[in-house]
Amino acid sequence: MPPKAAGGSLDSLKTLVQSTISLITQFEGSLHAIALDKALPGSSCTPLSSLAPDPSGPVDALSLAHDSASLIKAHTTKLSLLIINEPFTPSAIVTVLRELVAGPIPATATAVQLCTPDTYTAIVRQDLAWRCYRVLKELRGLVEAIPLNGSALPAHRKNGANGDKGSIVTTGVIWAACDDLILLKKIGIAGLLIKKAEEYKDTLQDVLEELKEWSEEVDDEDQEEDEDEGDGNLQHITDDLQNTHLSAQEMIDNLMTSQRIPRDDPDRIRERLDSCLKRLRLTTLLYSAIIQRRLKTLPPLIAEQAPPLARRLDEVYPLLKSLPHRFGEVACAFYDLDTSAIDEAMDSCFFDAFAAAEMLKVPWTGTQDKFTEWADKFQVGIKKPD
Repeated sequence: MPPKAAGGSLDSLKTLVQSTISLITQFEGSLHAIALDKALPGSSCTPLSSLAPDPSGPVDALSLAHDSASLIKAHTTKLSLLIINEPFTPSAIVTVLRELVAGPIPATATAVQLCTPDTYTAIVRQDLAWRCYRVLKELRGLVEAIPLNGSALPAHRKNGANGDKGSIVTTGVIWAACDDLILLKKIGIAGLLIKKAEEYKDTLQDVLEELKEWSEEVDDEDQEEDEDEGDGNLQHITDDLQNTHLSAQEMIDNLMTSQRIPRDDPDRIRERLDSCLKRLRLTTLLYSAIIQRRLKTLPPLIAEQAPPLARRLDEVYPLLKSLPHRFGEVACAFYDLDTSAIDEAMDSCFFDAFAAAEMLKVPWTGTQDKFTEWADKFQVGIKKPD
């Protein structure tokens, strides 16, 4: 049996572990609220205000987060080794925890406080808050795993068992969260905005492809077979529902397949669909143009020029983010062959696409450029594609 640690050192460790967990938990709550945009105005800074540095020059929030994450990653490595190896040395663990509490833990929270919407945009602030929250949350898990009985972690707590992922896996998760936070400084504000816009565009492209696939005409042979069967389709679906060998997904697929545009198309679904697909393609091009002509040319958000640029970005990004989901609702309306829902959803989506182009029509500097001219043509097309 390994020798037990000195009582005084172990008592100090127990006290420090509890205070460290309490500190991290406090920061977690504030950062999580900011990440979800649920913090009340001014409230997010209250618990962090005493931690703000007072340097001779301005502190870059992303640089502070980068450096803090690098330190947390290094200290996590030390801590991980100390809690799994004998002889167990509480004094060494206390040293690591004190260094974390004195520096990188509060600095991680402070980075979010310094990341103000006026300078960095609310989008970047929320993203930074989420990454910082993940780092601290996972770090808390490792601190909670520190053994307080004077012995190193047993194998099952090191390697994981019975739902407990173990200290080794926890350490790897912290490293990944730290790397994710470190990356934010490397890609910068523009890089993050481009990444998000590309994700939105990819989702929108998926909606377009699904809607195109659904729009394909049923083969004449299949159509004739459907007509010959008549009410047999309904009986077929009923039989499927009673067939216990079919999975839920297979039954859903069969139901979806049955929702086809009628050959005579009395409600002019096909006409609406063609119009929607043309303008949806235009909207995906809008995202590409915004990325190429606006986000990749975004100047540094510094000094007095930052607030107006940040405000423009914070106005347009909610539209860019919501449009893919709302086009998904348009697709659902088509699948249901619900003409009123189709018209309402399309009008709303294309109005917002028009508005997004308008918000970014003027370049960051100057009065007009190639994107300005393209946006004018886009707006004409989005209103009347034919």
